[in-house]
Amino acid sequence: MGKFDGLLLASDFDDTLYGLDLHIPQRNLEAIRYFTREGGYFVISTGRAHRTFAPYAPLIPMNAPAVLSNGAAIYDFQADKMLEQTHLPATAPRDLARIMEELPSLSLEVYHGEDIYVCNPNYITLAHLKKVNCSYTQCPVADMPTPWVKALFHMERDVLLQAQALLLEAHGGRYEAIFSNPRYLELTAKGSNKGGGVARVAWMLGIAPEHIYCVGDNQNDIPMLELSAIPFAPANSAQEVRDWGARVLCHCNDGVVGDIVDILDRLY
Repeated sequence: MGKFDGLLLASDFDDTLYGLDLHIPQRNLEAIRYFTREGGYFVISTGRAHRTFAPYAPLIPMNAPAVLSNGAAIYDFQADKMLEQTHLPATAPRDLARIMEELPSLSLEVYHGEDIYVCNPNYITLAHLKKVNCSYTQCPVADMPTPWVKALFHMERDVLLQAQALLLEAHGGRYEAIFSNPRYLELTAKGSNKGGGVARVAWMLGIAPEHIYCVGDNQNDIPMLELSAIPFAPANSAQEVRDWGARVLCHCNDGVVGDIVDILDRLY
């Protein structure tokens, strides 16, 4: 029996577990090892797709399935198996192409299986693809194979706010459209978000709702923070997360997961 038996700790990856300096702080790794050794389950819940997160998975001592693609997929890296996955509706190519016609500065990045397709790449898209270090195919939206697990619009925030409004006003029943970064608008099927993904993993593991703890830095993390017995955020979190009411801890570069495990160590 360990002191963290029956607890689930879910962490966002970029700018939360993984620092702005592009490293996982050693303090986080030591804290996760202690947490899991004492019976807790640690899971990553990220906007990254399988292809863009898989290179990092071996670095993290996870002992539970990961929530990927902003809640559209649940993947067991220990078994190397996709457990669940949703897709954007079949109308997505037409729906998103119309938004791009309205806002021609938008760039679109979509995920079909392990392949990435891009239309109208801008400087934000190119920086993102360089960060995730993945190849991609550039082509018109009509030539992108379907189904899509998720898509992203890239542009400055004022344009993305217009895109979000247009999409949700026209097709709000089909899509989740939420920011993971001021310049990234994440698109998944309606109901596929980090909150739903973490809840599903908790159900798989038999974790009681009052024993779920989550940490994240941006708007797309709020659906899972809503599940958290204590919602946590790093000091570098977006203002929307702070305004929502997350408990702000240290900067991601300083090991925010270490802060959380210290808190749980005192609670339990």
